[in-house]
Amino acid sequence: QKQLVETGGGSVQAGGSLTLSCTGADLPENVNWMAWFRRAVGQEREAVAIIQLNGPRVIYADSVKGRFTISRGSGKNTVFLRMTGLTYEDTAIYYCAADHLVNGPSDDYYLFQGRYYIWGQGTQVTVSS
Repeated sequence: QKQLVETGGGSVQAGGSLTLSCTGADLPENVNWMAWFRRAVGQEREAVAIIQLNGPRVIYADSVKGRFTISRGSGKNTVFLRMTGLTYEDTAIYYCAADHLVNGPSDDYYLFQGRYYIWGQGTQVTVSS
């Protein structure tokens, strides 16, 4: 059964850092993009960072550029999200997603959550001000 498992969430003070991990199991062989999304209370789920598994591309939401770093792990279908300079506005449930995507016309193509059909259960990140 296709599965994504996120770990690393927790509580941190503003200005602190956390690293989230996502590991995929039994994913289709053609999965080539993995992503982090988040949903804050009362808000829509939004893209945070996207990474190409078989190429160099990474894409960040404007709100996290310069603070968050997405990277691949040594294991197949493993990605990390290093979050620094956390603020209260980063408080959310963070979800990992994966799928096979064709070449899109722009970065926005990959940031759209509807492109992804494999999702994890999410991990809570709480930042206290």
